[in-house]
Amino acid sequence: MKVGVIVKYPKIEEEFSWMRENGIDNCQMYMMPEYQTEENIRRAIDLREQYGITVTSIVGMWTGAQEWNFSAGPMTLGLIPTAYRDRRMQEMRRYCDLAVGLGVSDVSSHMGFIPEYMYDTVYREWIPAMRDLMHYYEARDVYLDFETGQETPVTMLRAIRDIGSDHVGVNFDSGNLILYGKANPVDALDVIGSYVRGVHAKDATYPTDPLYLGDEQALGEGMVDFPRFVRRLSEIGYGGAITIERECAGDREREDILRGKQLLDGILAEL
Repeated sequence: MKVGVIVKYPKIEEEFSWMRENGIDNCQMYMMPEYQTEENIRRAIDLREQYGITVTSIVGMWTGAQEWNFSAGPMTLGLIPTAYRDRRMQEMRRYCDLAVGLGVSDVSSHMGFIPEYMYDTVYREWIPAMRDLMHYYEARDVYLDFETGQETPVTMLRAIRDIGSDHVGVNFDSGNLILYGKANPVDALDVIGSYVRGVHAKDATYPTDPLYLGDEQALGEGMVDFPRFVRRLSEIGYGGAITIERECAGDREREDILRGKQLLDGILAEL
């Protein structure tokens, strides 16, 4: 396992340079649909080669309303909400094409608040729509990795099995499971660990207000037991990247990432 970070187009040259200065050689990359031109893709390829950076996954976010809470989140996030589903499904096809263009094997994204009730009408309509989307990914040999967070691990497991595609994986975000109050990340690996193709190292505290998520924290300052988490990843045979995600602004973001890298490197050295 190697430690990576998330970079965002169009600032990738600045971020690739910072990564190399700090001994980081892999990343997941955001490139919103409006940037997905031939010129920009060529630039991303050239910069990746220039700086020697491996892009492990494309992070597929979507257009339209997005409210990261428990009240409006179910109606605005991911591919679940019917009001945005068709447009976002098309955006996910574009992310698949982007991955092909960049020679990247995986796209990761939140699906949204997957209903726990398997006979929910929204769920029953979403599953065949996902099967259709996965035909597109399968034909191009790209994996779509569901990012953990808005659903319990067992709900995600059921959805993956109902969709029935061998190109569905999991982008396992350790902090999101706590932010949404859905699971302890170490235990969650016992449920969906066999599907993990990517990992976000994020720390957080559990929600105490029923309308809002918990608080994201710098690695080591929240409730994720990173020594146990990394050890469990090793035990289940995961050998991919551990991608640090720190959602704050300015210099603090990079400072916290470097401290987080030091924490994770120390844990990995003891495996």
